Amino acid sequence: MSDYLLEMSGITKRFSGVIALENVNLQVQQGEIHAVVGENGAGKSTLMNILSGVYPYGTYEGKIFYGGRECRFSGIRDSEQKGIVIIHQELALVPQLSIGENIFLGNEQATYAGIDWDLTYEKANGLLKMVGLEEDSRTPIRDLSVGKQQLVEIAKALSKNVKLLILDEPTASLNDEDSNKLLNLLRSFKENGMTSIMISHKLSEVEKIADYITVLRDGNTIETLSKTDDISERRIIKSMVGREITDRFPRREPKIGEVSLEVRNWTALHPDYDREIVSNVSIKLRKGEVVGISGLMGAGRSEFAMSVFGRLYGRGITGEVFINGQKVDLPNVPAAVKNKIAYVTEDRKTSGLILSNPIKVNITIADLARVSERGVIDADLEGKMAQEYRELLGVKCNSIDDNADSLSGGNQQKVLLAKWMFTEPDILILDEPTRGIDVGAKYEIYQFINKLVGQGKSVLMISSEMPELLGMCDRIYVMNEGRMVAELLGAEATQEKIMASILRAN
Repeated sequence: MSDYLLEMSGITKRFSGVIALENVNLQVQQGEIHAVVGENGAGKSTLMNILSGVYPYGTYEGKIFYGGRECRFSGIRDSEQKGIVIIHQELALVPQLSIGENIFLGNEQATYAGIDWDLTYEKANGLLKMVGLEEDSRTPIRDLSVGKQQLVEIAKALSKNVKLLILDEPTASLNDEDSNKLLNLLRSFKENGMTSIMISHKLSEVEKIADYITVLRDGNTIETLSKTDDISERRIIKSMVGREITDRFPRREPKIGEVSLEVRNWTALHPDYDREIVSNVSIKLRKGEVVGISGLMGAGRSEFAMSVFGRLYGRGITGEVFINGQKVDLPNVPAAVKNKIAYVTEDRKTSGLILSNPIKVNITIADLARVSERGVIDADLEGKMAQEYRELLGVKCNSIDDNADSLSGGNQQKVLLAKWMFTEPDILILDEPTRGIDVGAKYEIYQFINKLVGQGKSVLMISSEMPELLGMCDRIYVMNEGRMVAELLGAEATQEKIMASILRAN
């Protein structure tokens, strides 16, 4: 009898002849937290999709043993009946429905007379208490923060009598406070005997919480590390990328010039309520400079950036924008693009890319005039230009004719950057530019940012990862509850100073 709750043996998976996984092995003991790490495209999500039945038996080679018995799942329902539940990186919640409706969606608490709503909300409230949420289960999902929505997903998993919980990048969209809450919840589950598998690019969290770490690289199992081994970030990175990365942030000699962008007294209201989301914000951005905006989730960082970028967010907007000393009006996105501003959204899959369209379309779509003549797209020119920007950003793909959804997260992010670089901006606003991508892809994007500012362009970076801001930025603004509460020089900034600025403002 095996000592393992789960054994995946010799797993091989191909997509159109391309090997995504080759002879991968994974062994997980009862009651442990097991991390699976690797660069984008290493095969982590593919392996978990096989385990959970998203890719059914017969579409892969190898065997899965759970509780000592071989399993051949034909779909997600089969794995869920065994107590194996997966929570994907992209949350599968319906914003218009209540928490309770979402928790029991597809598993309705019904009798012959219909859905028993009192029982639904009673059970849902009990599950919310288990995950530490105080909200009433009748609350609409759209009224919850991303961190709380993640906890609703876990409550939903608990409603299915989960025994093995799989979490794919559970903290990718969370701030430090919400991330710590989720990690503490996983620890409490472990104390009660639940087993968890976590995919994460946040290696500091992996180092902190995992009992074992399995490293995948290029679809192969490299090694499994125990918490009794050296599981420092540096050690894990070396195993992931096959080489030492001595400096997580490439060095740059700043050559800062004149002010390129100035925003004065900027205020924006919530689109639906008479509430200020951005309040009297003023900032300056210089040529050759990387400026960061730090703050807790809900501070108004993205809302500020989007409202400046062609009033993409908010209403009742007031304030002034100056580019190279000249006052400009940016009433819409085309006006912002015309003034050489680009905004790279934090949500590449929903509002950044058209995943069902080819890579070349995604690269050129923000400035079709460059590849058109008299309103008709020149297909040859489009292909030529798209290939040029693919090479500029180092997008790894078989062809620019492939759809964007065929790419790993890191390469999708590079396509999104290529899309906005195609507009030839002088001012680039990057909103969470490395969210959900591995350390190797992050480093390449950091190098590209340094290259841009080395050419005299200006970069405004919004990030929830303080080490990223501290490692990349010449100056850092700190935002809290819609206001700028501090401005720190990069050389002087620390995580403690940033948090102190936020706490003083409360």
